[in-house]
Amino acid sequence: MFCHFGPALRALAVTALLCGMIAPVSAHEGHDHGDQEPQALASPGALPRGEAVSNEFEIVALGRGETLEIYLDRFATNEPVIDATIEVETPAGAVTAAPAPDGTYRIAAPWLGKGGRVDLIFTVTARGTTDILPLAIEIPSSPAQQAAQNNAVGGAGAWRAILLVAGGALAGALIAAITMRVGRRGIALVAMFALLVVARPAGAHEGHNHEQDKAELAIGAVSGERAQRLPDGTVFTPKSVQRIFALRTLVTERAGHRKVTELPGRIIPDPNASGYVQSAVGGRLSAPPGGFPRLGTRVKAGDIVGHVTPPIQAIDMSDMRQRQGELDQQISIVERRFARYEQLAPSGAISRTQLDDTRLELEGLRERRASIERSRREPEALIAPVAGVVAEGTPVAGQIVQPSSVVFNIIDPARLWVEALSFESVEPTVGARARTSQGRSFDLAYQGAGFADRSQSVPVHFSVTGDTAGLRAGQFLTVLVATDEAKEGLAVPRTSIVRGSNGQDFVYEHVAPERFVARSVRIEPLDGDRVLIVSGIDPGKRIVSQGADLLDHVR
Repeated sequence: MFCHFGPALRALAVTALLCGMIAPVSAHEGHDHGDQEPQALASPGALPRGEAVSNEFEIVALGRGETLEIYLDRFATNEPVIDATIEVETPAGAVTAAPAPDGTYRIAAPWLGKGGRVDLIFTVTARGTTDILPLAIEIPSSPAQQAAQNNAVGGAGAWRAILLVAGGALAGALIAAITMRVGRRGIALVAMFALLVVARPAGAHEGHNHEQDKAELAIGAVSGERAQRLPDGTVFTPKSVQRIFALRTLVTERAGHRKVTELPGRIIPDPNASGYVQSAVGGRLSAPPGGFPRLGTRVKAGDIVGHVTPPIQAIDMSDMRQRQGELDQQISIVERRFARYEQLAPSGAISRTQLDDTRLELEGLRERRASIERSRREPEALIAPVAGVVAEGTPVAGQIVQPSSVVFNIIDPARLWVEALSFESVEPTVGARARTSQGRSFDLAYQGAGFADRSQSVPVHFSVTGDTAGLRAGQFLTVLVATDEAKEGLAVPRTSIVRGSNGQDFVYEHVAPERFVARSVRIEPLDGDRVLIVSGIDPGKRIVSQGADLLDHVR
């Protein structure tokens, strides 16, 4: 009996193997894992978004529940546009967006809850400019809609697989039965075995969780409305974060500029508006009635800022006393003579001339006596030579100073100069600019250059034009002097340049409304506020001009 059914069993095995190979493939029919990709990978943000740009405007629309949030910026400068009129063509009809206090625009969008692709048309009018910007938003389906769709697709695919495999199994069993001439029991045995093979692949797909696969695929996806550096080096910065960073851009243009030479310099006072308060004689300092002026105190020319009392030696004191005694004796003699002459003058015994000469002699002796007395008691007054503020000097009452000692340095803060050191002769005809270590720049006017070398360099003097607030004498800075040599390049603000940890300079290019890419560049100094990009980026690109250092810290 077993020998009789041997060929039939072999045919049955071939049929089962064929069904087993077909069933797994057919059971998964209609479900392509390669086409399924989580929405988070298509959009870097957690919220569904769409963007569009034109020559004038840049727009980003975000779906928040049943509200469409709109960000409108200038294309060239990335400056928010808050006074525009925006009309939106939506699936529900035309709607005018309402401005929000945070600088955005919003419209009610109940159609966002349906999911799928939504095509919108924005008509923007701002300051006499009208532009039309179409965009599309891909909105993922809700979890309930996705579960229902997966169940429907999975059920239909399973029934199609069962019918296909069952038909193939029965056809194979019938062929085997006819070929081997077996009886009804053989045909039933073949059919039952084929159904068992069919049931296995149909149940193999049970328990397969599509949501779990999507969650696993979305692990590496970027999420959240926050700035992030993507794996390719691109910096994704949502518009809301760009507003916080106050990012601004400019469109680069190639032009010719004068080459600039950098010189080290420092601020010095204007020699015509500054002066020293010095003591002519050595002595002991004493304060004026109002006290010593402290640092930063404003004084006027001619103000008394202190006194110096010269010391008197013992021998000098003895001589002065002797001289005073002689003068007192002479004064006494002249006084008696003058009194006698006054009595005789009316009678004509003496002339009027003798009386006047005696009076003048008496006054001279008294003046000499008073002068000696003043030299003992009155100190030397220290007088401010110019008007300004006290820049240096901290005198103390009772302090001993030597002759020609500088007690105070008075400077007019509104009149300052800059002294730069150049290793070649410089005669700028177009002026110069200076830049402090804090990045502040101001204009300079050429005053002259020295004729004698100072440590193999030539001192060059400039006067500071404009506001001098915050500058102080002795402050070091960099002087930028334009030369006659011209050079072409892209002029950008110094705030656009970011220096990496390896010392390389680069800028951030605004490649998309919410994406920025770092570009390595080679720069040269141009003036106090700008640098010249010689290579690394082409004209017509949008470069971040403000906030580049904040983008560099995004991780």
